[in-house]
Amino acid sequence: MTTEVHELPEVGEIVVATITKIGDHGAYATLDEYNNIQGFLHASEIAHGWVRNINKFVKRGEKKVLLVKKIREGREEIDLSLKQVSRDQQKKKLLDVKRFEKGKGIMKNIQEKSKLSKTDIEKLEDKILSKYDSVYDAIVDIATNGIEVFNELKLPKKTLSSIEDVSTKIKLPSVEIRGILELTDNSSNGVENIKKSLEGFETADKNVKILYVGAPRYRISVTDSDFKSAEKTLKPVLEGIEKNIGKNKGSFKFTREESRKTGGE
Repeated sequence: MTTEVHELPEVGEIVVATITKIGDHGAYATLDEYNNIQGFLHASEIAHGWVRNINKFVKRGEKKVLLVKKIREGREEIDLSLKQVSRDQQKKKLLDVKRFEKGKGIMKNIQEKSKLSKTDIEKLEDKILSKYDSVYDAIVDIATNGIEVFNELKLPKKTLSSIEDVSTKIKLPSVEIRGILELTDNSSNGVENIKKSLEGFETADKNVKILYVGAPRYRISVTDSDFKSAEKTLKPVLEGIEKNIGKNKGSFKFTREESRKTGGE
């Protein structure tokens, strides 16, 4: 009789696990990324302070981002912690898992289009991961900057063509920052001046949209691949609008609204 040996996580690793059973002293969970081997989440590691009702914090069938606290070697017993995982760590882990799952789907599409064997698609994935953190990151790079970013990987033209085709089908990650402009222009045709000025900024950059809300208010929104780029686009636009308004001794006010992610991840 042989004992099946599973790959084990490392102590301190952040993992995704599925709660399978709630007990008197904690919860049992299977580790999604490690062939569903079982770990135990003691009540003292669920939350800070005394946990009177375990079901209030974790439920059967629920997925949780947990920290591997201890591994009892030889017995494959894994102690887990929920309270030692920060909100940022939870978000990052779930994003990594999401990217991984997207990457698997992308590689499957490439394999079908290129008619590659299992061995060939594994070699291709290894090449991609030699340059990128994930397959998803690689495809986003191609969708943003063109298939030329893969030149150094020395791939066959047929494979490159399939990869490029797959990249056109993904929705690129994007963010939106927006706010309300309150504008006045004291010249005789002030409203028309404002309208023409705003149209000019909108036309100059396709990522900038300005909508009339109701005098003297306008909503301006900027979309881009990340918040830093969006802020970089917004700043000169606001400065330009304020400068134009100042020419006719008008008033300018910008009130920022909540930023948000709008696509991709």
